[in-house]
Amino acid sequence: MKKLFLASLLGSTIAMCTAAMAADDLKTLEAAAKAEGAVNSVGMPDDWANWAGTWKDLSDKYGLKHIDTDMSSAQEIAKFAAEKDNASADIGDVGAAFGPIAVKQGVVQPYKPSTWDQVPAWAKDKDGNWALAYTGTIAFIVNKKLLHGSEAPTKWADLKGGKYKVSIGDVSTAAQAANGVLAAALANGGDEKNLKPALDLFADIAKQGRLSMSNPTIATMEKGEIEVGVVWDFNGLSYKAKMANPDDYVVLIPSDGSVISGYTTIINKYAKNPNAAKLAREYIFSDAGQINLAKGNARPIRAEHLTLPAEVQAKLLPNEQYKKVTPIKDADAWEKTSKALPQKWQEEVIINMQ
Repeated sequence: MKKLFLASLLGSTIAMCTAAMAADDLKTLEAAAKAEGAVNSVGMPDDWANWAGTWKDLSDKYGLKHIDTDMSSAQEIAKFAAEKDNASADIGDVGAAFGPIAVKQGVVQPYKPSTWDQVPAWAKDKDGNWALAYTGTIAFIVNKKLLHGSEAPTKWADLKGGKYKVSIGDVSTAAQAANGVLAAALANGGDEKNLKPALDLFADIAKQGRLSMSNPTIATMEKGEIEVGVVWDFNGLSYKAKMANPDDYVVLIPSDGSVISGYTTIINKYAKNPNAAKLAREYIFSDAGQINLAKGNARPIRAEHLTLPAEVQAKLLPNEQYKKVTPIKDADAWEKTSKALPQKWQEEVIINMQ
């Protein structure tokens, strides 16, 4: 009972604070989080962007117990909305397009970490409801040993003439897959309102019988179900490192263009451990938390304010590969288009599957 009373007392103090915190406020937040004693996440599994390192640090430093249930961005928001006061999750990690959606659905609460001013304006909500902690750029991961005589693709145009199986994943649920479609569109003259160039590209691949319905993962690539995967750069690099034969794989940003986006934590409005969730976000945006993400091959949003260890920097792709990457310029248009994408994908791509 004493622990619950302390959590309630301190929690009432923290709940009023949504601005970037001063040192004394951070100490109060830490105490309240310790009193709660746990932080439960969704969509933040150990092997994604090295979340394991962050959960270990939060456990070691603050005694926070942690469990995660992996799910897609859309599923996370739906879970927050469905459970409400019976919340089983405190914090989630969703694709950039889903941050504003979560706000509109009224399922999140704000918190601005103390490093707030170092987060670019394009990568955060002005009220603190969401902010990208790390960026992702759509890349190819290629099994060089399973190209059936084709050259390894280095640009989107190469995919049309290859002999290998290509997978982009499930565009109806995964931010990675939807952004893969947008990246292909941008590289071929489309934009946030016009995905037709990408739909035409993947329809052509489907007609050739080379579009795989498997999600691009370590398991599906090692089984040979997918020979070229369209993934975030950090996922591709992590997959490659964990493959049984990593030298068989290459990860690269398509040279004819790609999209750079990212992922944001969302704190559940109904969280049972709101202070632990806020402390988790605070830590994620700290130098140590940002370096943890880089260890998982994700580019930290505060990269220009960090000095990454040499061995961590060496794991990332060379800067020159990012010359033709483009951030989302029309977020409102992309929100509408991405909502319509699953049906368009079914009507214009899947219908051509052999």
